[in-house]
Amino acid sequence: MKLKSSCVVINDMRLYAHHGVMEQEQRVGAYFTVSLRVHYNIYRAMMSDRVGDALSYADVADVVRQQMATPSQLLEHVAGRIAKALFDQFPRCTAVDIKLMKDNPPMGIDSNGAGVEAEFVREVSGER
Repeated sequence: MKLKSSCVVINDMRLYAHHGVMEQEQRVGAYFTVSLRVHYNIYRAMMSDRVGDALSYADVADVVRQQMATPSQLLEHVAGRIAKALFDQFPRCTAVDIKLMKDNPPMGIDSNGAGVEAEFVREVSGER
C-alpha cells in the first residue's frame, strides 16, 4: 500500500477575535470560523500507533488560537500569520490550506460569513 496524501483536519473552529478594518470591529470583536488542513506524511504514525509520531490537532488548534488573538485589519494577514506559525512550529508540515471566515461581517447583507481561503506550501531552501 502506498500513501498518496495525508493531513490533519480541523473543521469550523469558532473563535472570538478583534479583526477588521473599522474601529468598532477591532474594539468590539466578532466570531470567526477557521477550517484548515495541515499536510504532513502520516506514514510513521500510521505504522507505529504512537502519539509522538503524529501531528497533534490539539497543538495545531493552539497555534490557530494564538494567532487569532492578535488583532489585524485584514483576514489575509491573519491567514498568512497562521500558516507561517504552523510551518515554524511543525517542521514536518508541507502545506496548509486555510479557510478563515468572519461569521457576521458588517456589509449590509445577511450571509453565513465572508472571508478568505488560501493554500500555502512550505518553501524549499532557495525558492521564493
